[in-house]
Amino acid sequence: MHKKWIIKTVADTKVNYLSTLLGVSRITARILVGRGIDTVEVGSQFLAPALSAMHDPFQLKGMHAAVERVLMARISGESVCIYGDYDVDGISGTALLVSFLRQVGLTCNYFIPNRFDDGYGLNEDALQKIIDSGASLIISVDCGITAVKEAKFCQKAGVNLIILDHHTPMESIPEATAVVDPLQLGCTYPFKMLAGVGVAFNLLVALRSRMRQDGLFGVGNEPDLRDWLDLVALGTIADVVPLVGQNRIYAFYGLQKLQNSLRPGIVALKKVSVIKETVSCGHVGFRLAPRLNAAGRMESAVPGVELLLSERADECTMIADELDAANSERQTIERGILEQAVAMVDGGGTYPACKSIVLASRNWHQGVIGIVASRLVERYHRPTILIAIDEQGNAKGSGRSIPGFHLLEALTVCSDHLERFGGHRYAAGVGLKEGGIDGLIIAFEAAALHILGDSELVPLLDVDADVRSAEVNLALANELQRMEPFGAGNPEPVLMMRGVTVLERRIVGDGHLKLRVSTDGQVFNAIAFRQAECPTDGLLDIAFFPESNLWNNSTTLQLRIKSIRNAEA
Repeated sequence: MHKKWIIKTVADTKVNYLSTLLGVSRITARILVGRGIDTVEVGSQFLAPALSAMHDPFQLKGMHAAVERVLMARISGESVCIYGDYDVDGISGTALLVSFLRQVGLTCNYFIPNRFDDGYGLNEDALQKIIDSGASLIISVDCGITAVKEAKFCQKAGVNLIILDHHTPMESIPEATAVVDPLQLGCTYPFKMLAGVGVAFNLLVALRSRMRQDGLFGVGNEPDLRDWLDLVALGTIADVVPLVGQNRIYAFYGLQKLQNSLRPGIVALKKVSVIKETVSCGHVGFRLAPRLNAAGRMESAVPGVELLLSERADECTMIADELDAANSERQTIERGILEQAVAMVDGGGTYPACKSIVLASRNWHQGVIGIVASRLVERYHRPTILIAIDEQGNAKGSGRSIPGFHLLEALTVCSDHLERFGGHRYAAGVGLKEGGIDGLIIAFEAAALHILGDSELVPLLDVDADVRSAEVNLALANELQRMEPFGAGNPEPVLMMRGVTVLERRIVGDGHLKLRVSTDGQVFNAIAFRQAECPTDGLLDIAFFPESNLWNNSTTLQLRIKSIRNAEA
C-alpha cells in the first residue's frame, strides 16, 4: 500500500547540543530529539538504562494495602490464588507471581480462564471454584479493573481480592482489598504505560522491600529480582506497550536475561523457536510470544504457565513441543481465515469507498480472529472488526484500529448493538447476538465516516532523519544499536536518502528485492523485504534502516529498505 512519508523536523540547536554532550553523531542526536529525548539527562538514561532508575513501587495507589495483605497471608499460611489472563502478558504475570510468592514462603496456585468457556477476565463461576478449593486471597493480574460485580461477589463470599491491572478503568472502581492500576485516578506513579506483568513486578519489588525491612529474609535467602526479568520482558514486549521509561528498563535487562536464562521453560521455548543468536524484541514478538499465545488461542493457556513454572527439563521439552504444534495449527487456521476475509473485502463491493471493515462468519475460530483483524488493518488501513459466530448464534469479535480512530470510543457509540465490549484505542473485543451484526456494521461505518477523512486512510511512514550518503556507514549502524531494544514506542529508526539510482536488482527468497544503489558517488547494498513488485526505475528516494550484515566472517553495511518512492524535490 502507498504510504505518505512524514519527515520529522527538529531544531538544529538541540541536535548540536545533544550530539556534543552525549558524544553521538548528529543523525543519532536528531533521532533522539525527534522522539522527545532532548536533554542530556533523559538522553543518558535512554542510551544507558539503569535498574536503579526504576520508580518507587509504593507510588502506585493501592500498593501499601496489597503488600500488607500478602504479608498477612504469608504469616497465617493462607492459600493464595493468582487469577491471570490467557495472553502472554497474563501468562507471564501469573508465572511471575506464583514463582516469586512460592519462593518467599506463600502457598500459591493459579487459575487461567479458558477463552471459550470462561471468557475474558474475572467471572463468578471461576471465582467460586477457586473459593471452593480453599483460597482466601485472590490476586488478579492483567485483568480485573472493570470487575465491579465480581469484586462484590468476593466480598460476600468472605474472600479478599487484590487487583493488579493496567487497563483503563471505568467510572466505578471495584471494591477490593487493593486495586493497583497506574491509570486509576489518584495514582501518583509517574509512568502510566506498564503492562500487566509490569504492575505485578512492582508488587514483587515492594514486597521484597517490606520483607527486607521486617528482617524476614535469612542470610543469603533474599531473592534477586533480576531472576524474574525474563518473564517481565516476555509480557511487556508481547503486549506491545511503549518501550520507553520503565518498560525500556524491563525490556533492556529482560532481553539479556532471556538470552542467558537458565529457566528450563525458556530454554525449551527458545529451542523450538530456533533462536540461537542474541534474543531481540523481534524474537519475542514473532517467535516466543506466538507459541505461548497459541495454547490460549486454540484451547487452554495453562500449558504456557506450566512451561514457565516447571523445573524439569524433560517436561518443558514436551510442553514446548506441544506449544509449537499448536502454533503451527494456529498459523494454518489464520491463513485460511485471512484468505476468506480478503475475498470478502475485495469482492464485497464496498472497498475502497468504505472507511471501516466489519466481517462475520460461522466458520471462523474465535481465538485467531484478532490476529487476522491486525493483518487486514495492515493491508487496508481501516479500523476492522472480525466476528466469529457459534452454533447458538452468539457472536464474539476482535477489533483493531489505526491512528486517529479511537476504537473503544467508537464502540461506545455503537453500544446499542452490543451486549458487551472493552479494550482501548487500538484493540478491543465485543460480544453480541448474530442478529445485531448488521446494525453494528452500519453504526461502526457511521462512526468511521464521522471521524476519518480520506487522508487518515493512507498509512503514514515516520522518517526520523533526511541524511546524506556520506553520513551512512558502519559506525552509524553500530551507534544506532545503542537505541535498542526497538519496539512499540521506540520503533527502529527510519532514515531517508534522496536521489538514489538502482545499479543492480534481483529477486531473492520469498519475494524480496536485493539491490545495489548509488548516490553522490557512494554505492550501498540494500534489501527490501516483500517488495519484489516495487518499480525501481529512475531516480528514487529510499527510506531505510542501516544495519551491519555478517557474512563469511566479514561485516558489511546493508540498508534494509522500508519504502521506496519516486524522487521528490
